[in-house]
Amino acid sequence: MKMKQKIKKYIVISIGCFILALGINLFLAPNNLLSGGVSGIAMCFYYLYKFPIGVVSIILNIPLFIAAYYFLSKEYVIVALYGLLFFSFSVDLTAFLQNYRVVDDILLAAIYGGIVSGTGSGLIFRFNGSTGGTDIIGSIMKKHYGLNIGMMSFSVNIFIMILAASLFGTKLAMYTLISMFVAGTVVDKVIEGFNRKKNVMIISEFDEKIADAILSEMHRGVTMLNGVGAYTRQDKKVLLVVVTTTQVPKVRLIVEKIDPKAFMIVTTAAEVMGRGFSNSPT
Repeated sequence: MKMKQKIKKYIVISIGCFILALGINLFLAPNNLLSGGVSGIAMCFYYLYKFPIGVVSIILNIPLFIAAYYFLSKEYVIVALYGLLFFSFSVDLTAFLQNYRVVDDILLAAIYGGIVSGTGSGLIFRFNGSTGGTDIIGSIMKKHYGLNIGMMSFSVNIFIMILAASLFGTKLAMYTLISMFVAGTVVDKVIEGFNRKKNVMIISEFDEKIADAILSEMHRGVTMLNGVGAYTRQDKKVLLVVVTTTQVPKVRLIVEKIDPKAFMIVTTAAEVMGRGFSNSPT
């Protein structure tokens, strides 16, 4: 990895950790809500014994990082350790924000806590970062046992929900579930990008005319793929073009004007990288 990319990666991970800490101290902690993963367990210790969330997070992660040292790559351990330390520092540094109680409504706290913490986690994951915890367990399980990381995280969060219900009651546990759901949704959005692109596949006898029209009128690249009709066994050209959502009607207009009988498929692309589109974040 080039030095410039590495610096950018650590800067974004730092920002993500700080935003995650703000989500906890502004919305979750003042309302006795929990986050997912090991930090959620650390928050239980904070509510019960007033132990600092960051310090407890580091202590709980010690055995996990020892395991990571033996089972995972050195680069992963370094990045995860940096993420853990910066998150722990940030969450304890901003703990005073709990006194301001920005939101009094617990439902709003759950929603906005999920949005803010999900944004922070999404930035961390988008740049292949980590704050340790369930990420380490999941990575080890996937590498050596082929288990799904998502299922591992889900299992830990179920344990946290049961813990929250037993300590703080079913109502707070249900609000915590809302917060986790919102956070998970936001994480996916941040990782994939909000401005999704569209894949357009076109099958027509006038493939060259359509391709030329898209190139000249929309200035978008078109790829011609070789295809064979299953019924006719005739060779066909399949046009593939990637456009923004707002450009789909223009593509449809061009195709219908040249060949009203053309077969066109429009699907959503989670992320597009390369010339004319965004580059890889890492």
